[in-house]
Amino acid sequence: MPHMVCVLERQIFDFLGYQWAPILANFVHIIIVILGLFGTIQYRPRYITGYAVWLVLWVTWNVFVICFYLEAGDLSKETDLILTFNISMHRSWWMENGPGCTVTSVTPAPDWAPEDHRYITVSGCFLEYQYIEVAHSSLQIVLALAGFIYACYVVKCITEEEDSFDFIGGFDSYGYQGPQKTSHLQLQPMYMQIPLDNN
Repeated sequence: MPHMVCVLERQIFDFLGYQWAPILANFVHIIIVILGLFGTIQYRPRYITGYAVWLVLWVTWNVFVICFYLEAGDLSKETDLILTFNISMHRSWWMENGPGCTVTSVTPAPDWAPEDHRYITVSGCFLEYQYIEVAHSSLQIVLALAGFIYACYVVKCITEEEDSFDFIGGFDSYGYQGPQKTSHLQLQPMYMQIPLDNN
């Protein structure tokens, strides 16, 4: 399934960049996709409906990521708090490893730079890292919309199938009809022998 492959690929690169919020969102998404597949295989519309609802949230998250990297409004891609929960100073993995990027260490490092981090400059990238992240999120939105349409279609098919399910002849007038109850008792004639007295 292309949706699962794409989110797993994204999860790997988010792990490499230590971006904890996307890692958590990707993990939840993987679990929900598995439940959606289970619901489809087992004909469980509640699981598929839950998957469809999650896809709405997933699209919302990816729109936020796009706005974050494009710095829409007051958002800034330099903020550590949003994607890394302020646990680390890491950025997108693509920042240093994008196509054509050249990484140069700056020595000596500025006084404000933490001792356990290297201070670098990145140049020569064919495509800036924020656009790669935007492309990833855009692809997830397209796949989520396709998944949402598919989920709605499957739920519709399952509910229609349940409504028209034929129980031993179903509701048609030509099928099997069980014994019917009567609202009154049927009276049967009784025959009794009366002894004759010869006296």
